[in-house]
Amino acid sequence: MITNQPVQSKERIQALDFLRGFAILGILIMNIQSFSMPGAAYLNPMAYGDMTGINKWVWMLSHLFADQKFMTIFSILFGAGIILMTERAMQRTGKSSGLHYRRTFWLLIIGLIHAHIIWYGDILVPYAICGFIVYMMRKWKPKTLLIIGILIIAMHTLIYGFFGSTMQFWPEESLEMAKLSWIPSEEYMQQEIAEVTGSLSQQIAHNSAGALMLETMVFFMIFLWRAGGLMLVGMALYKWGVLTAKRSQAFYTKGLVIGCLFGLLISGFGLYTNFKAGFSFEYSMYLGSQWNYYGSLFMAFGYICLVMLIAKSELFPWCRSRLAAAGRMALTNYLTQSIICVLIFWGIGLGLFGQFERWQQILVVLGIWILQILWSRPWLNKFQFGPFEWLWRSLTYMKRQPFKKMQ
Repeated sequence: MITNQPVQSKERIQALDFLRGFAILGILIMNIQSFSMPGAAYLNPMAYGDMTGINKWVWMLSHLFADQKFMTIFSILFGAGIILMTERAMQRTGKSSGLHYRRTFWLLIIGLIHAHIIWYGDILVPYAICGFIVYMMRKWKPKTLLIIGILIIAMHTLIYGFFGSTMQFWPEESLEMAKLSWIPSEEYMQQEIAEVTGSLSQQIAHNSAGALMLETMVFFMIFLWRAGGLMLVGMALYKWGVLTAKRSQAFYTKGLVIGCLFGLLISGFGLYTNFKAGFSFEYSMYLGSQWNYYGSLFMAFGYICLVMLIAKSELFPWCRSRLAAAGRMALTNYLTQSIICVLIFWGIGLGLFGQFERWQQILVVLGIWILQILWSRPWLNKFQFGPFEWLWRSLTYMKRQPFKKMQ
């Protein structure tokens, strides 16, 4: 009897693993801010810390080249992964729904543990919830997936446009509460630092409160539309062969140039207007955020095309091999990024939260990159999967999977 089983090494698509490894490392450039600084500093660079000299340059370059770009690639890859997994399941057994929903359910559980106990900024929970929904659209034609995906992405703009343009009609109390999330008082930020660097129970309570807000209000305002829409776009791009290096070199070269050019122009203009507005709540919180929201879509597509060009070539074999290994262990590397950063910045570890300037945060990012680039391939030389991938697959297939490779 033919049964579903995890994909074997020889069946993997190297271009997808390479792209996933590129994204898993890149996403830490932005996440490091939430690990090491009060939450408001992620959205509003003026909320906390020095924003002059090298720190200003680090923030601007991170904003232009990283903010939302790698999360966009991850969302696209998640949608592509649904098509890839269900197609293989259909070939083996003629059905895929049970496998998909078990796989997504256990990702949800892993995400909830990660969000409420380790780090509130988790993205696995929103991905799992969106994954339950977009699965039903997997058989649509690529063009339909792309159009509907873009329309869903644009829903966020309607929501933020409504809030940004009706601010003058808000009750005064509601306006002041919203402003507090953009520019917290010194007392509020010191309280956040005390909670993050306090006892384990304080850290878990802080995580759980933050995670609950992201899983409810922020999910319905941002993640549902952004992640859900991008998953549909990812399905379309996978069906067209864009994510598997099947398109021509000319296609990827054109995509790289157009994507990065438009991405930098749109996000760069947004950077200019937000600095001109002094990152005021009235402009930057809602309307001013939309420039990078769309600029990041172009930039992410440019990055995808760059990675596919390298994947199609013989360039940088060591780099391709190492990043592909990091991509095969994406879940493990994502979770260990959280664990390492929590041990550095939070009270359960060294308690350095709020003490690192932005340029120092990048040094931590580089250190973790080196660690994960170096450990991923040696691990996979000995083991079938990363440890968290092994756990996820064992739960999904309801059977303990082989862990060590046969010598």
